[in-house]
Amino acid sequence: MKTLRLACSHALIKYIVAQKIIIDGKKMPLFAGAFGIYGHGNVACIGQAMEEFQDQLPGYRGHHEQNMALTGIGYARAMRRKQIFIATSSVGPGSTNMVTAAAVALSNRLPILLLPGDTFASRFPDPVLQQVENFHSPTSTQNDSLKAVSKYFDRITRPEQILSSLPQALQMMLDQADCGPATISMSQDVQGEAFDYPEVFFEEQIHEIRRIYPDQNQIKNATEIIKNSQQPIIISGGGVLYSEAEKELSEFAKKHHIPVTSTVMGIGCMDKEDPYYIGPIGCLGVGSANVLSKKTDLALAVGTKLGDFTTGSWTNFHNPDFKLVSINAARFDVTKHRATPVVSDAKIGLLELSKVLGDWKAPDHWYQQAVKETKAWDQYVEKQSGPTNQEIPSYAHAVGAVYRNADPTDIVVTAAGGLVGEVAQVWKPKQINTFETDWGYSCMGYEISGALGIKMAKPNQEVIVFVGDGSYLLNNSDIYSSILYEKKLIIVVCDNSGHMVINRLQLAKGGKEYLCNLKTSRATNFIEVDFAAHAASMGAETEAITSTSELEAAFLRAKKSNKTYVIALKTHGYEWLEGTAFWESPTLEVSSTDNNKKAYQEHKEGKEKQRKGV
Repeated sequence: MKTLRLACSHALIKYIVAQKIIIDGKKMPLFAGAFGIYGHGNVACIGQAMEEFQDQLPGYRGHHEQNMALTGIGYARAMRRKQIFIATSSVGPGSTNMVTAAAVALSNRLPILLLPGDTFASRFPDPVLQQVENFHSPTSTQNDSLKAVSKYFDRITRPEQILSSLPQALQMMLDQADCGPATISMSQDVQGEAFDYPEVFFEEQIHEIRRIYPDQNQIKNATEIIKNSQQPIIISGGGVLYSEAEKELSEFAKKHHIPVTSTVMGIGCMDKEDPYYIGPIGCLGVGSANVLSKKTDLALAVGTKLGDFTTGSWTNFHNPDFKLVSINAARFDVTKHRATPVVSDAKIGLLELSKVLGDWKAPDHWYQQAVKETKAWDQYVEKQSGPTNQEIPSYAHAVGAVYRNADPTDIVVTAAGGLVGEVAQVWKPKQINTFETDWGYSCMGYEISGALGIKMAKPNQEVIVFVGDGSYLLNNSDIYSSILYEKKLIIVVCDNSGHMVINRLQLAKGGKEYLCNLKTSRATNFIEVDFAAHAASMGAETEAITSTSELEAAFLRAKKSNKTYVIALKTHGYEWLEGTAFWESPTLEVSSTDNNKKAYQEHKEGKEKQRKGV
């Protein structure tokens, strides 16, 4: 067997660039690029290898390890897991900074390859710079913190170990059921050590994402339950998007006359013109979807892990005859809460289920109720998000102003905080696949970094970011990245002076305002941040405005600009769209105030409706 003598770091990158995938009939690199922040743990070996292979693996400089990994995750989501980004860091704070991003990828079932440097396999120089010593486990380093948030983890302590480790990591990241982040922890000395690698290891490989086909007995069982239902709904999740099953979902709903709701991660699987789409369900959902969920006798969950914000902490299903059928590639997700399971890819599962259902349709009166409820709630949302002259507009007013002027192809991005719920209700996609978020992990700071990755994946579409002042202050440096790499974003900063959605929860649970609202945060010198000036210092075009009419005009100017445009707007901290689902959150059983007592009573009433899991 012919061999090629290479340093481990060069063999690593040479193998990576040999991996390909077919997208829309074209052969493309499986790894679209690599973000890097170099330090002593990765610059001399991995860094040099990346420089030498940059024509095949484009490199991008990061400003924070968490940010660059979040950008890679946003890219992977926009590409529906068909391409993967790499993020490399030095040992120490660089690697632990990526833990949060890895958790985002794990929660959202998205691939990213993390290549943190590590300490020396020989241990001769120990303790090295930035090494966190574990006196009870000498083989453990700070990189072990990534184990809890990685689908695949390996520490490379000999150069030949990548021969078995890299193919395993790739297969996991391309697996429908097991997809998530892979961490290959690279010992510093081993990065530079040489080995005679087989030449075949570097031959081009063309990968594909294998679709999981359902067992026919599971299809039969699910069909029998569905045919006995009178008031069914569909709950479509992010798995519908990952599977690219949007067409199949719409056709299934139409053929079988079933209203469709979505999780927050599933928004965008149907557009607002689809007559069977109601809108998102649960705590961030629309009232129409939640009215139906409380009456439904069957929910067909497709590609969702059924998180508490979708199920209203499992209080959203009041019908005593309620049953749950779940189509999911992941066995862990498919059997939750006594669901009848169909282990399958979403697209194939819907097609196979529809075949066996034949001409069966749900009763028309149920669909007509869905239409009626949807029309009524749409009118409420349109009124609450419409043009306004009030002195300080709400989040909904801000979202509505942009939505009215957005093109169908414009992609909206948001993440943690109060904006997600308002965007989810107001922004009914005008075209499929134009709503992107992280709600699997609800990560503050994802908004701008994730949007940058989405723009890299979809360069010909406008990417609009809604971000609160809290998330902006936490993570904003990728405004500068978007300027450096000419990836235009339109960023709307809604400044309500604090973490006001948590302030809302604080008050709802009977507490008093404390720390969440900046004005009650014990600050001895409260000043207002000039977000427009701050963004301008990083090279963005900016405007500070005070009304929704000014926002509409500013947004149209932003559309005409050729670089990142940041619009800052003061928004109301106490005005929200109506919530129509219960959410279980910690509540004091021993009350300090009358409001505590009221909150605990509401908590108990909600818990009484809770579907008990197994």
